[in-house]
Amino acid sequence: MKREILITDDGSTTIFIPEMDETYHSTHGGIQEAEYVFIKNGLVPVQANSKRITRIFEMGFGTGLNALLTAIHSKGAIEYHGIDAYPVEMELISQLNYLAEIGGKHSELYNSMINSAWNELFNVANDFTLCKINMKIEDYSMPADYFDIIYFDAFGPRAQSSMWEIEVLSKMVEGLKTGGLLTTYCAMGQFKRDLKSLGMKVEALPGPPGKREMTVATKL
Repeated sequence: MKREILITDDGSTTIFIPEMDETYHSTHGGIQEAEYVFIKNGLVPVQANSKRITRIFEMGFGTGLNALLTAIHSKGAIEYHGIDAYPVEMELISQLNYLAEIGGKHSELYNSMINSAWNELFNVANDFTLCKINMKIEDYSMPADYFDIIYFDAFGPRAQSSMWEIEVLSKMVEGLKTGGLLTTYCAMGQFKRDLKSLGMKVEALPGPPGKREMTVATKL
């Protein structure tokens, strides 16, 4: 599958897949969307109410941007699991400009994440462990009541509808602890109705630049 590098509106790079007409991050600003959706409306509120380790599951590890931002902004210990059936090639990773935009001082951290072995829990840095899972979500056995946050960052429903079906969402809900959050850039009506049917409290929030709304759901 062909992948190309694009520059988004905030100056950060993303990857474009012509075959799917889909990008890994918002063309309106890759870093600013990730910080808004997953850090401001996921990591920050959860850690504000907890002094223990925060366990995060990311649907779609991709370029590692969300993991990097989490490590940078975290106020406590993190155990991070990211699943990706089709990892990004190192050649493309080397062309991304996250470190130039975020700060070169984080290069060792990012390189450690990118170069860590798949399917193993790896100590990336003090208080940050990472497990990159090379597997389709359909084949993954989600641990029950384990995660505090789910970053639902799959390709959009138009490009990859199977990732947004209730069977996958049910697996996400199963993995969340009571009171845990699922946060995503998506605000599709059927998606929110499916989450409600699975017992989640669903809230529509103002979206990041270029998007009217985003979604945060809490497991009751």
